[in-house]
Order: sequence, then C-alpha cells, then structure tokens
Amino acid sequence: QVQLEEAGGGLVQPGDSLRLSCVAHGRFSRPYAMGWFRQIPGKEREFVAAASWSGDNRLYADSVKGRATISRDRWKNTVTLQMNSLKPEDTAVYYCATGPQVIVIARGTVSVWGKGTPVTVSP
Repeated sequence: QVQLEEAGGGLVQPGDSLRLSCVAHGRFSRPYAMGWFRQIPGKEREFVAAASWSGDNRLYADSVKGRATISRDRWKNTVTLQMNSLKPEDTAVYYCATGPQVIVIARGTVSVWGKGTPVTVSP
C-alpha cells in the first residue's frame, strides 16, 4: 500500500509564503496524479490543487488560484504546493492525496490520503 508523507506546515503571518511537500512511498501499479486538500475541524475537506503524473496538467481551486503553484516530480514521487499571500482563511490541516486523474481528485475521489500537515496563518 502506498503511504504519503507530508512536510512544510507551520505558523506564518498573513502575506507570507509557505511550501508544502509530499512524497509517496510504496509500490505503484500505474501512473497517478497527486494533489492537496485542506480541512478545518468540523468541516469537510476542501480541494486545493492537483497535478497529473507528468506535472503538465494542473488544477486549482478558486480559493487559491493565483496564489498557489503545484508541481510534480514523478521521478521522485513527490508533489509540492507553493502558497503565497497567505490569508487567515488558509489556516487548516493540509492533506496530500493520490488519484488516477487530476479531475477525479478534484471531485474528491481519492485513492490514498496522507496524515496531514497543519498550517496556521495568524498575525
């Protein structure tokens, strides 16, 4: 079974930038897309961004479009999320995820979840 390891979360101030990373460990039967979700306790997980296996196809949620950049390195089985101009509403636990396609991930159909890395945006 594939396991996802996230890193890079922390406490930042509004307007700051942060880069999250995720590496997939395990065996893969087929190429897969990777992406990010975020969740506030008591609320449903929200799609943030996803990238295809090659990294060429990328999709962003409206809430982060223009402020986030997702990148994929299939050779290292990694995905990163660079977020700029962070806002207090970006505060959440961010989860790495895998799925067969970018669109499938965006719909919330995920094959594997990471354990999450917390991001807090506060003055």
